[in-house]
Amino acid sequence: MVPIIKFEDVSFTYANAQRPALQNINLTINQGDWVAVIGHNGSGKSTFAKLINYLLVPSTGNITVAGVPVDMEHVNEVRDLVGMVFQNPDNQFVGATVADDVAFGLENRQVPRSEMLKIVPEALERVGMEQYASREPARLSGGQKQRVAIASVLAIEPKILILDEATSMLDPKGRREMIALVRELKASLGDDLTVLSITHDIDEAAQADQVVVINDGELVEVNAPEVVFANAQTLTDLGLAVPFAEQLKAKLAERGIAVPNTYQTTEGMVDWIWQLYSKK
Repeated sequence: MVPIIKFEDVSFTYANAQRPALQNINLTINQGDWVAVIGHNGSGKSTFAKLINYLLVPSTGNITVAGVPVDMEHVNEVRDLVGMVFQNPDNQFVGATVADDVAFGLENRQVPRSEMLKIVPEALERVGMEQYASREPARLSGGQKQRVAIASVLAIEPKILILDEATSMLDPKGRREMIALVRELKASLGDDLTVLSITHDIDEAAQADQVVVINDGELVEVNAPEVVFANAQTLTDLGLAVPFAEQLKAKLAERGIAVPNTYQTTEGMVDWIWQLYSKK
């Protein structure tokens, strides 16, 4: 495993704040992983994301991305390595058309037009939005806007894709489609893409390889989803929701049904229930 993001004793305090938003964070994220960062509102998870590409500057400590120091001297190099998609895609759109918006980052990097004409449609195709290239971004649905925002990031070929609450404004169908898209991108790009998902959606976080739990600015736990989400009481104590599959297991157990001891996704529980009743 190759480290791609490293936090070393990182703290950050907003101006006039009484306490740090993040305190003494030490964390290593490996190349090619999909990592979900969860915590209640105000826990510090979005602050954590913004520190990675120098939108915020640590009060103390050091951050490196692919071995590059995250500081003023290396800010352009870092932002070539890290692409971010935010909660509201409208705040990221600058082009008159979808294609113009995807091309914007390339223009800033002085990519020749002949190359842009190849890169833009390829990026849109990756997210299933090639047929909307000439459409105005404002006329797209919320899910489509987020797909375009992801295409704009993919066009610059970053090593890291950060989704900062990128699904929070979508309806359940749009959220499922977005998670499926990220899963497809990871499958096609493999270790060439590391995904960092900042989310309060527990079912979204369950799709990740690793889950980072932040509570009131402190790093509480880093573990696989099946370990983190198996302890419903701990999640409740931290002000987090319990995954639907775990809630279902608890309700079934109350009715005297022997349920799996290990963590199950919603799909896993559906399969288990189907197998249980197909035997009867």
